[in-house]
Amino acid sequence: MGGSMGFLGKGVPPTQMMNMVMGSLYKQFTQKAINSFDDFHVAVLDIFNNFNSALPGRHFDFPTPDQIKACFARWKEAKDEEEKKKLFIEFMSKSVKPSKLDDVTMITGIVSPPAAMAAKRAGENVPQLKLIKLIPDVIFVPTVTILAIVSAKLSRRMYLK
Repeated sequence: MGGSMGFLGKGVPPTQMMNMVMGSLYKQFTQKAINSFDDFHVAVLDIFNNFNSALPGRHFDFPTPDQIKACFARWKEAKDEEEKKKLFIEFMSKSVKPSKLDDVTMITGIVSPPAAMAAKRAGENVPQLKLIKLIPDVIFVPTVTILAIVSAKLSRRMYLK
């Protein structure tokens, strides 16, 4: 009785949860026919895509193609299914890293809505921009915010290369 009551307050222990998740991931992974590196790559990317679409809030970065190639080479050399499963679980546990939000994106996301509203109010008084009054705030502000975040990310990515 005491052993079963221990789960009530704490939930499933982390190791059990990890084994359960990795087992179901490997089952999903092996349902696809994997004959080449491209098939392997698509299957891994599909799993990460499912992670990112299913889990709200936090997203995970994809492993690099070089990491996937190295894993595929070891996975291909594995003799039995149990060894392949062990390699896959090891690869996934090392590769699943939460993506980090940089400060520029965060600041742009916070500053752009008030700046968009100020720009819209200022633009309504300019005769050449009278058309801006026709666009509702509900559409204008999110659109400007998204464009500002995308441009900040793209300019940052181009600058870092």
